[in-house]
Amino acid sequence: MNKEFIPSSAMVIVAHPDDIEFGCAGTCAKWAKHGAKIVYVLVTSGNSGTHDATHTRETIAEVREREQRAAAEICGVHEVEFLRYNDGEVMPTLELRKDLVRMIRKHKPEVVIATDPTRMYSGKEYINHPDHRAVAIATMDAIAPVAAMPLMYPELGPAHKVREVWIQWVDDPDTWVDISDTLELKVRALLQHKSQVGEEMAQRIRDWALQEGKGLAPAEAFKVIFLEKRGEPSSDSKAPESKEAAMAQGS
Repeated sequence: MNKEFIPSSAMVIVAHPDDIEFGCAGTCAKWAKHGAKIVYVLVTSGNSGTHDATHTRETIAEVREREQRAAAEICGVHEVEFLRYNDGEVMPTLELRKDLVRMIRKHKPEVVIATDPTRMYSGKEYINHPDHRAVAIATMDAIAPVAAMPLMYPELGPAHKVREVWIQWVDDPDTWVDISDTLELKVRALLQHKSQVGEEMAQRIRDWALQEGKGLAPAEAFKVIFLEKRGEPSSDSKAPESKEAAMAQGS
């Protein structure tokens, strides 16, 4: 496992209720236990996420928002933002990018946990949900460089530069978080999504976490992008270290 790192604040941006619990909830619970301020941003409320014809989009959205808030509380997360785009219809538009910039500037996270914008499918059994892909692309675009550019959307408040982006659900992770102490919180949080999962999912989550940790400890895996070096004060004016960073800074 990599050396312990706890940010002062983090934001998780995903498409649907339960995406966080299937992904990074153990890490969020661990960081929250160590004093980090965590905010969840849900682009949709999962308002298409049922095969029960007695529901409408409005009623299932109410259920899923309630489930997500309950899951967040278990992990020590007390701020959940719903953008309420329609489930299944999300596109990486300028409107969505602007909404995410608004969230980043409002909460000023040190770290953003995002999903992989390059993932189209996994193995031979799963095609990645189009909302996952759209939200991932819009998130990356909002972070770099737009949220940090003061002339972009000045009406949304002062520019804010995210220091690190942690990408979950990747094939080539380089960072693992030991969630031994928070695995059961992750399981309990996922089981709050009663409209989506049953009790049988608990053991599968435990098994997947142990697989991520290579059998050594339950873990969650990420690929980390460092937009600022750890230990250095954040500065939008300091000289960038690479040609690509310089191009982004000047855009």
